[in-house]
Amino acid sequence: MKTNWSIQKLIYTGMLAAVAGALMSLEFSVPMMPPFYKIDFSDVPSVIALFLLGPASAAWVEIIKILIKLVTVGTSTMFVGELANLIGVALFVAPIWLVYKKMGKTKKAAITALTVSVPVRTLFSCFCNAFITLPLYAKAMGLPLNNIITMVASVNPAISDLPTFIIMATIPFNIIKVGLNCFVGYLLFTRLMAARPIAARTA
Repeated sequence: MKTNWSIQKLIYTGMLAAVAGALMSLEFSVPMMPPFYKIDFSDVPSVIALFLLGPASAAWVEIIKILIKLVTVGTSTMFVGELANLIGVALFVAPIWLVYKKMGKTKKAAITALTVSVPVRTLFSCFCNAFITLPLYAKAMGLPLNNIITMVASVNPAISDLPTFIIMATIPFNIIKVGLNCFVGYLLFTRLMAARPIAARTA
């Protein structure tokens, strides 16, 4: 029985990872944001995997979707964006799961966990952009960091340096993207729970 259930969980994880990989390729730009800041809904399958199958499945969905995009689409950020996504996997999975588990795996716990995830991931993105991804992106492009900021300023004149980039671009973008993914993920999770309650036991 354990083997059959393990195979079922593996199949669900693979299916969600495939959907996440496809969704990651369907990205769109946001007005007044840098060209490499694009919104997609690839975290939605990860949210579902986390609540229904557990943290390991959610982490694998996040990792596999990045590999799928690299194989099918390639990278437009010299692998810097993909590196940032890999770094953020733990900060996506751990806070949500810890809060969800501690509060008893209820719908209220899911809402609280997803709400906590938004500021946690936004703060991480601020740190990551300031000290990891932007410097690496500038190095990959062969340009000084200030030149990258200048390129962004052509999209949003209010951005003139790194602090204004974080305040005017990184923070609002991540609140929008993470918030939308969490909201849609929760809606689909509750529908799946209603349709197939047994899925909740796989975690």
